[in-house]
Amino acid sequence: MDLINITACDREPIHIPGAIQPHGLLLVADRASLSVNMAAGDIEGRLGAGDWLFRPLSDFIGVALAARAAGAPEGPAGLFLGRIETAGAERLDVSVHATADALFVEFEPASTDPSPAAFVLSELEAATTEFQNTDNIQELCDVAAKKFRALTGFDRVMVYRFLDDESGRVVAESRREDLGSFLHHHFPASDIPRQARALYVRNLVRTIPTIDYQAAPLRPPGPAAALDMSDCALRSVSPIHLQYLRNMGVCASASVSIVTGGRLWGLIACHNMQPLGLPHDARSVCRALAVALAQQIKAREERETYREQMRLTNLSAGLVEVLAREGPLHEAVSNHLAELARMLRSDGVAILRGSDLIASGEGPKNQEISALARWIASRGKTSFSTDRLAQLYPEAAAYRARASGVAAAVLSFEEPWLILWFRAEKIEIVKWAGNPHKDAQAGAAGELTPRASFEMWSETVLGRARDWSLAEIEAAGRLASAVLEARQNWRVRDLNRRLTDTLKDKDLLLEQKQYLIGEVNHRVQNSLQLVSSFLTLQGMQSQDANLRGSIDEANRRIGAVALLHRRLYRGDQIEIVELSRYFEELVADAIVALGSGWAEHITLDLAPVSASTDQAVVLGLILTELLINANKYAYGGAPGPVALKLGEEHGRLRLVLSDKGAGKGPAARKGFGARMLEALVSQLGGELTYEDNKPGLRVTLSAPLRGPA
Repeated sequence: MDLINITACDREPIHIPGAIQPHGLLLVADRASLSVNMAAGDIEGRLGAGDWLFRPLSDFIGVALAARAAGAPEGPAGLFLGRIETAGAERLDVSVHATADALFVEFEPASTDPSPAAFVLSELEAATTEFQNTDNIQELCDVAAKKFRALTGFDRVMVYRFLDDESGRVVAESRREDLGSFLHHHFPASDIPRQARALYVRNLVRTIPTIDYQAAPLRPPGPAAALDMSDCALRSVSPIHLQYLRNMGVCASASVSIVTGGRLWGLIACHNMQPLGLPHDARSVCRALAVALAQQIKAREERETYREQMRLTNLSAGLVEVLAREGPLHEAVSNHLAELARMLRSDGVAILRGSDLIASGEGPKNQEISALARWIASRGKTSFSTDRLAQLYPEAAAYRARASGVAAAVLSFEEPWLILWFRAEKIEIVKWAGNPHKDAQAGAAGELTPRASFEMWSETVLGRARDWSLAEIEAAGRLASAVLEARQNWRVRDLNRRLTDTLKDKDLLLEQKQYLIGEVNHRVQNSLQLVSSFLTLQGMQSQDANLRGSIDEANRRIGAVALLHRRLYRGDQIEIVELSRYFEELVADAIVALGSGWAEHITLDLAPVSASTDQAVVLGLILTELLINANKYAYGGAPGPVALKLGEEHGRLRLVLSDKGAGKGPAARKGFGARMLEALVSQLGGELTYEDNKPGLRVTLSAPLRGPA
């Protein structure tokens, strides 16, 4: 039955009727040339223009108004041009709306007693003030119905609000006492097709001065007459809608849209039992008043939403930590179920976690809750809500009276872990303006006819609970997210606490290790110094110069190793050695051994390079050996220029020692020192190269740097 309305009414081309209501006139002019190429209505009789086609627009409205029309902006908002008086002494209001290619100029009978602008503005200001002084939306709508009736003079004015299922309900009414009331009556969604709703958003005010009229077609006829007339105030009305009004006993109507945030919130529906027009100036006032009403409605809805969100936030704040606790469910939340139910204004609440279930208030039995929870979890979504559970989950019909409404937050699908709120069935008697199940019928010829009866028809609605508000649904989802986050934070804190304890134990062990290794390094350094002292005494007692030289070289090698252990004992790091500082001290010790004359000849260019302790020992021995060679072979034991450079490139150490001495190559150096150098370089996995320094010798060590083992 509704299908007829949806498939026929929604397809009816109401935006291209090809005609206007005959109480007015329409001229369609080319925007570029301002010449009239189409018209509708009695142009010949009322404007005295028998040859109107292709004449300039200025011939009909004057040069000044035509120029103003030419500058009209594109869009649905029309521009009032002014008022003209025809040769027949008829006073007409002239307005225009523009498209990219055309100007739609409309003529309507002017008000016979126009109110001064100051009076109109004062009336608007007074009405707006009354809107602001209301306490809630219902009181606001009651005031609006009275104000619009006083403004329009219609017999009945209703504030009609659209519901979530697109049906509508009359929430406020001001009427003539002898007329029947539609207050609180519902109207099915099919009474106002979707395309009509779209036009209500686009054009805030529509009027039908009389339903019994003969439409005035666009001329000349033909394909061009299929113009989009969405924004024309005079646009002819669907015959189906006219019959709908006729069936209601209405002779004239007007509608004013209530649009909030681009959404059609409702309508101011005006009915009159006799023909009654709404002049342009009255429509302008209605439009301004509707905007003020929409702003007040939006402000109150936002205020109520904010209050509800604050209430939900305050209630959920204390529940998060409770629900996130580990341990048995009864211990965690048994004393907080009433708060949980109060949060969503539910009649009952339940929490299921694995096989652990706790419930309070009105709701299904435990086994029914478990089955319902499994079904909700199987949907794979973290939230669920409905005010008519049995329609989605037939098993719920058995406990419809206790739980027709359910909201659920899924905290975990694996356990599963859910919070469920229940609302009992709320049996409702809905008053319809006519039987909504017989609202559309096919006529004898198959054409669509609107429903004929608007007598009050009652319907008892079963299996439904109070709606869950958007704020409540969002609050349930936020609570679930907050519980999971709190639980995760609790676990992270516990893990951090255990990690901290472990790190403390590790730090203690490291301190002990550092101390022990430091002691070892200290003792090794002492032992090496003792050996060095013995060698020094041995050399002093020997009369053999070669032996004394060999002992001195051994002492320097031992000194390089002892120096490293001394640095390790003094430093905080026992696994990493900063080579530049180590080499500086090593060279300083070598100068003391070689003689003070060397101090002014050795230059250092040492970049900061770190190496492991094992590498540092080997590098110290290599540097010592290179210094020994420079002393022995470059200058025959006498001081001479020696340059030492240390750097790092692409993870490889580069050590260069160059002199300007005799330049003896490695072929002449096959003694113990040369063999030791080869072994040490091999141990590093490096490469030692000798180049002519012109004069002298340049020795380069390249080796990969490694971290501590």
